[in-house]
Amino acid sequence: MGAQWKQAGREASAQKKGQLVVKLVREIMVAAKLGGADPDLNPRLFVAVEKAKKASVYKDTIERAIKKGAGIGEEKVNYETVIYEGFAPHKVPVVVECLTDNRNRTAPEIRNLFKAGSLGQPGSVGFFFNHLGVVEATHTDANRDAEADAIEAGAQEIEPLEAEEVPDGQKGARFLTEIKDLDQVSKALKAAGWNVIASEIRYVAKNFTEVSPAHRQEVMDFLQALDDHDDVHRVYAAIK
Repeated sequence: MGAQWKQAGREASAQKKGQLVVKLVREIMVAAKLGGADPDLNPRLFVAVEKAKKASVYKDTIERAIKKGAGIGEEKVNYETVIYEGFAPHKVPVVVECLTDNRNRTAPEIRNLFKAGSLGQPGSVGFFFNHLGVVEATHTDANRDAEADAIEAGAQEIEPLEAEEVPDGQKGARFLTEIKDLDQVSKALKAAGWNVIASEIRYVAKNFTEVSPAHRQEVMDFLQALDDHDDVHRVYAAIK
């Protein structure tokens, strides 16, 4: 019985890794489609490629994804971004961002996940979030004036990164910007010596829903079920 349990664990782990690779490759293709095939000129693509490398995605796989996304060669990417809204259990607002090549397949599957979740339900929740450009970055100078760099780059707001996301002895910051300024801000921060670790459009919660410890796991399980779907790219929830 123990051996079977371990084998099941390995299979589940392999499946998770496979899902992660699919999502990373899909992000590379979409980033290349939107901003071109050169990571040095396309911050979103640069970050996507770096994430894929850290996840040990093969170099050939990354290069094929870039070419496919940028339309280089015979294959063309046909993914589109589709947004679904609703509530997790205990009325936590959720926005689900999907990258799909068949919305007629994806839509009913996402709706079914909401219905299957205890107390989860589809619904309009966009007004609980701001739709913004977000750049997360670190700087080797722990005393770097992040606010001055934010003003110079054209960012609207700045927040500190969580301590676990910042290497020892460095500075970390999250720069919020208008969507139209995301590319410009990313490039300006990179030129100022910041190591950009995320450059993307996100749904940022305006406020957070209070959930009791007894109910928190139920919410987390629901969000995980959404995130495990192959077509789901990101899940945004108004919960800390």
